[in-house]
Amino acid sequence: MRDVLETGKSLLPGLSVAVLVAMAAQFLSEHYGAPAMLMAILIGLAFHFLSDDPRTAAGLAFASKVVLRLGVALLGLRISFATVAALGPAPLFVVVAGVVATILFGLGLARIMRQPKAFGFLTGGSVAICGASAAMAIAAILPPSPERERNLSFTVISVTLMSTIAMVFYPILASKMGLDPISAGLLLGATIHDVAQAAGAGFSVSPETGEIATMFKLFRVALLGPVIVMAALILRRHGSPSAGKVPILPGFVVVFLCMASANTAGFVPSLVVDGIRPVTNAALLTAIAAVGIKTSIPAVMKVGPSAILTVLLETLFLLGFVVLCLQVAI
Repeated sequence: MRDVLETGKSLLPGLSVAVLVAMAAQFLSEHYGAPAMLMAILIGLAFHFLSDDPRTAAGLAFASKVVLRLGVALLGLRISFATVAALGPAPLFVVVAGVVATILFGLGLARIMRQPKAFGFLTGGSVAICGASAAMAIAAILPPSPERERNLSFTVISVTLMSTIAMVFYPILASKMGLDPISAGLLLGATIHDVAQAAGAGFSVSPETGEIATMFKLFRVALLGPVIVMAALILRRHGSPSAGKVPILPGFVVVFLCMASANTAGFVPSLVVDGIRPVTNAALLTAIAAVGIKTSIPAVMKVGPSAILTVLLETLFLLGFVVLCLQVAI
């Protein structure tokens, strides 16, 4: 018991700082409409000096790793495989194909841009699946490297900005294309990175489009588990020696899949699901705040224009892929 208290005492200062930054980001989001994830990482960057303070280092490391995994695991409660399956096989195939194609495109583009494969997978996976949440989940299984947290911070910032821009302009594109509510929902849910922004874009068109866009977006979130498992297998087989330490099925992915399965089976009351939602958001926001604090601005700036172009091209590729599928269907 004494050891537990001592550990908690050592974690409290850094964890408290991350929580306070997360609270500030949430305040800005609720009162000014700014993306909470983006605000958390930007505010965190201003407190980078605390990452070198021995009083806060342990708590920040705990928030950026353990709290991160907790948040990703709890995302499973937002998934209901039965509801997603009701959308039909053809549009679900488009979503799966878009995720796979975008990740592969990211890996190939990283090679062309002379970026590490891990960077291509990180950015491609975050664009393909669910933005900042996917970026944090993918970063959690990548082998340790000096650039990992820098690349994670850059990815969260860039995909959040891209998602915000998409939330504004993609509904206009759906209107110009003359899409019906189901097709418009597919376009928005299959291409916008963040869940809240995909839903916001959909409901700006119509209530029906908003509901459909949210379901397709949640289906992309559900693909996070299988993608992490496949990535872990690849890392163990072809990665560096340190990658051999990556479990084939990371614990937080097991919890994610169990949560999703329990919710699908109806074992979790809707009251519990609604109650866990703010806990999930708080955990992810605290984790990304800690990542921001641990990242230096000069380090982020070193990613260079090729990294920015990589995320932009991945975003446009996913949009072009889904639009092409819709044009073929129409």
